[in-house]
Amino acid sequence: MSARTNKPHEVVERALELSRADGCVVIADEESTANLRWAGNALTTNGVTRGRTLTVIATVDGREGTASGVVSRSAVTADELEPLVRAAEAAARGAGPAEDAQPLVSGVPESPDFTDAPAETSSAVFADFAPALGESFARARAGGRELYGFANHELVSSYLGTSTGLRLRHDQPKGTLELNAKSPDRTRSAWAGRSTRDFKDVDPAALDAELAVRLGWAERRIDLPAGRYETLLPPTAVADLLIYQMWSAAARDAAEGRTVFSKPGGGTRVGEKLTELPLTLRSDPNEPGLETAPFVLAHSSGDDASVFDNGLSLSATDWVREGTLTHLSTTRHSAGLTGLPVAPTIGNLILDGGEDRSLEEMVAATERGLLLTCLWYIREVDPATLLLTGLTRDGVYLVENGQVVGEVNNFRFNESPVDLLGRATEAGRTEKTLPREWSDWFTRAAMPALRVPDFNMSSVSQGV
Repeated sequence: MSARTNKPHEVVERALELSRADGCVVIADEESTANLRWAGNALTTNGVTRGRTLTVIATVDGREGTASGVVSRSAVTADELEPLVRAAEAAARGAGPAEDAQPLVSGVPESPDFTDAPAETSSAVFADFAPALGESFARARAGGRELYGFANHELVSSYLGTSTGLRLRHDQPKGTLELNAKSPDRTRSAWAGRSTRDFKDVDPAALDAELAVRLGWAERRIDLPAGRYETLLPPTAVADLLIYQMWSAAARDAAEGRTVFSKPGGGTRVGEKLTELPLTLRSDPNEPGLETAPFVLAHSSGDDASVFDNGLSLSATDWVREGTLTHLSTTRHSAGLTGLPVAPTIGNLILDGGEDRSLEEMVAATERGLLLTCLWYIREVDPATLLLTGLTRDGVYLVENGQVVGEVNNFRFNESPVDLLGRATEAGRTEKTLPREWSDWFTRAAMPALRVPDFNMSSVSQGV
């Protein structure tokens, strides 16, 4: 009998019973996905998948300190459960003392639904969305454009049990919608994306209408050279840049002088003003519409996560408060090393503090500048300044006297998100957005558009 036929909480309990280690953490992740794909104004594929991944973390106390061993496997059968536990124990015994070793978390109240069946998604999540998408196909066909894209919904129920008595459970939905509109000759392309928990708040007709406008803008082509331009970054582009900033904000790395958040001469830049705009960059596990796990779920240790912190309660955290850097991400271990408060990473990111101005209103207030659609192929150039490079994609538009007058060529950019925050002169209305570049890893974001007076378009790109 396979482990998947057993209830996940029973698998967690059985793995803990089998453990001979000094400490043990078990995480069972039950995942189900449903998806739709379409091309040329017609559905092409759809499907539903299900699976389970089991992670066992064994800790062994030795003369020189506590070691940890982590083993994760999918589709574990009942016969494979004990070998999996033994493999984690062997990994711990074969490892040296874990630098991030801490006592396993205890004292967190049990989740009342820990023994309930996992939540599952299905094609029913698209019950209202799919017919609306079909109507959009008809409108697009009549309007001389072709729609391509996909909708994906994932639901993961995570069960966390530890030898110190924790029994926690979290259900995490994640939905993404990406829609491309193309002219029949494929010379013009426009993109729009949305992040959603349940596909009840996405409107394919509205997205199609938005894309139709952008394809219309692209009927006039204007070539521009590389240079610095006043640029309007839409929420999706701001999200992609600030998510990378968040991933680069580990306190220990900063304290050791290796990142943009390192203070010259030693220490970190916590307490330093990063921008004159009253912007607050924050995470909150209970943010409406962007809810995420209220406790640490760490399948491995790294710069900003520790398996020893599994189950640690999370609370709202301001990373930047009204323009001032207030927190860097820490585990219990790195907090002790740096003298900063414990502040684990959280699975969402929100930038607040802008004006209640839509992107359209910001365009109307622009004398001359560029309006981006999104960024892609973002890569780090210099960690000391967090200089990033990447490409624009699916539409860069020239704005003159408050009107979009045409589409320009794509560019390669070179910018640091930290530096951009300091140079931004305006932030618009915060709204939920889908980060296009990082949507496989991070989807829960809410950002405003930003106006940057001198965004560095370092070279012309032939990207689309």
